[in-house]
Amino acid sequence: MDGPVRPRLVSVSDFQFGAVATETIEDALLHLAQQNEQAVQEAVGRMGSFRETRIVEFVFLLSEQWCLEKSVSYQAVEILERFMVKQAENMCRQATLQLRDNEKIAPQNWRALKEQLFNKFILRLVSCVQLASKLSFHYKIIGNATVLNFLQALGYQYTKEELLESELDVLKSLNFQINLPTPLAYVEMLLEVLGYNGCLVPATQLHATCLTLLDLVYLLHEPIYESLLRASIENSTPSQLQGEKFTSVKEDFMLLAVGIIAASAFIQNHECWRQVVGHLQSITGIALGSIAEFSYAILTHSLA
Repeated sequence: MDGPVRPRLVSVSDFQFGAVATETIEDALLHLAQQNEQAVQEAVGRMGSFRETRIVEFVFLLSEQWCLEKSVSYQAVEILERFMVKQAENMCRQATLQLRDNEKIAPQNWRALKEQLFNKFILRLVSCVQLASKLSFHYKIIGNATVLNFLQALGYQYTKEELLESELDVLKSLNFQINLPTPLAYVEMLLEVLGYNGCLVPATQLHATCLTLLDLVYLLHEPIYESLLRASIENSTPSQLQGEKFTSVKEDFMLLAVGIIAASAFIQNHECWRQVVGHLQSITGIALGSIAEFSYAILTHSLA
């Protein structure tokens, strides 16, 4: 039923590790690694990001209000990120073509395109959350009435048809490819492997801390990655070219996952940190130094 709902807290007991055959885990890990490599390659040369703190916080709070699982909120952020990047790229492409045709009207059309993108942003954001909820249909799907009531409370008067059109616009823009893995999928897969490898810190214990730190990374995305960039080039003032080359690192969810787990292991039991990091390096092939740098960046911002 659509209507007021109470936030649901994620319980560690909801998750079970060690219940899947090792062959299945190996296949799933390989598949995730391949998807991650493709995502990193596609991000090369891409500029801009919509994972801003206020936007992510809005998605997280809305997901909590609608009693959605953590995985849904992460999925919604990633769908919104990909959609808005596509929209921005299309907008720039249109503006370039218009500039070639008529230099006088191009600035006016550019302002109109930006205004249109801005005016529909909240609608697009809510559509991304609704689509993410439909991907986890085994748990809870957010109905149109709930969405329309929420938008109305914010002062937006949209119809059911406009809501459906917005969902379709997002799907078409992304070629209906919205069921992509989130960083949480990488974290949980690596925790599963760590459990089989004899990790001294229990997977369920690490999982709870990982969720908290993953929220932190999403909310402080730019500051954390900025500090990681400065550490990697050993320079406090990166050049524009260095920043552009670093863009693909922001889409490396495997790297993010090992950093999250390593930081969680340090919080839970710092004496076992080296063992956990060693396992992560063996599993993923990511250098020990890279894992240590990322976990340090996360821990530093968690204490700020």
